Amino acid sequence: MVTQILPFDFPRPAAALLLAAALCACGHDASTHLAAVAPPPPPQYQVVIPVPPPAPRPIQAPDALIANIEALGRSFDGRVGIAVRSIDQGWTVASNGDVRLPQQSVSKLWVAMTVLDYLDSGRLKLDDPVVLTKDDFTLFHQPVAALVKGDGYHTTIGELLQRALTMSDNTCNDRLLRYVGGPAAVRDFIRRKGLGDIRFGPGEKLLQSATAGLEWKPEFAFGNAFTRARARLPQTARIEAFERYVADPPDGAAPAAIANALAKLKLGQLLSKSSTDYLIGTMESSKTGKQRMHGAVPGDWSFGHKTGTGQDLGSRTAGYNDVGLLMAPDGRSYAVAVMIGDTPKAIPDRQALMHGVVAAVVMNHRGPGYSIAGSTSSR
Repeated sequence: MVTQILPFDFPRPAAALLLAAALCACGHDASTHLAAVAPPPPPQYQVVIPVPPPAPRPIQAPDALIANIEALGRSFDGRVGIAVRSIDQGWTVASNGDVRLPQQSVSKLWVAMTVLDYLDSGRLKLDDPVVLTKDDFTLFHQPVAALVKGDGYHTTIGELLQRALTMSDNTCNDRLLRYVGGPAAVRDFIRRKGLGDIRFGPGEKLLQSATAGLEWKPEFAFGNAFTRARARLPQTARIEAFERYVADPPDGAAPAAIANALAKLKLGQLLSKSSTDYLIGTMESSKTGKQRMHGAVPGDWSFGHKTGTGQDLGSRTAGYNDVGLLMAPDGRSYAVAVMIGDTPKAIPDRQALMHGVVAAVVMNHRGPGYSIAGSTSSR
């Protein structure tokens, strides 16, 4: 607090009363009394002006974790971005964290959040009925296709959401996307929530066709028609399309932006509490990517995540990702994104990078004396 003394003029009515009293008190000449009576001193007023305390300094990211994450990113052969955000302390550690890289099925998270935003605003319910038909089929991973018979598969928004997130079912995700209004609705959610440098592509059919150098045809959704059509393309056309995609992916996102978005989710800044709990719980029950980041998570920690995998061209892969929420037994948590945009490295090497990132976060959390050896589960 700062205290300041401010002087004020003596009030005129009070001065007049004092002068009159002095003149009436005796029979002497008024001028004598005027010379003898000194005016009273001005009163003193105390005004308290509050001064806010200085803002707390932001907590700095740990130097050792910075060094470890930068070394992991620098030593990997390929375009890789890594970001780790402490949800409790607010710092971020990154290697190429601002580089826009292909998301692939990581983008299913933004569809899910848009669906749950619709739920929060009363525009849908998880038990709303939906009928899937063969016209809804996409390509690549779509296990729900086996359930679609003559009259279609009768399901709900909630089941589609579970399948899209835990099994990364492309058909379920695209049906949800159409239900909420298409890519424009998801882009609007990303913009309204201030999620930063996260693009959302045109949907699975158009995205994968363009990456391969093809134009989408409905027959590509059945059997291996897509892979046969892709194989018939000249190799130069495939390479050109692949290079265009990895250089400027329409579904690209910066790892730091994804980590920040996941932190906002965990802090309850994107959805209602019930929808936040539902989404994180569903991410924790994911069945994909058991040997990506999940493979290095200690048994007493929790991990909810979403994977993403792009098309191969020879030994290269356009997108091999894992992003999620890593939660320690003491309640502290971290948002982690590891995105490999293009690499010739074998899958075990990619997984080893992801394991290294998780181990670095856990080691930093547990502090000096912690040994990585023997700390991870086989999940």
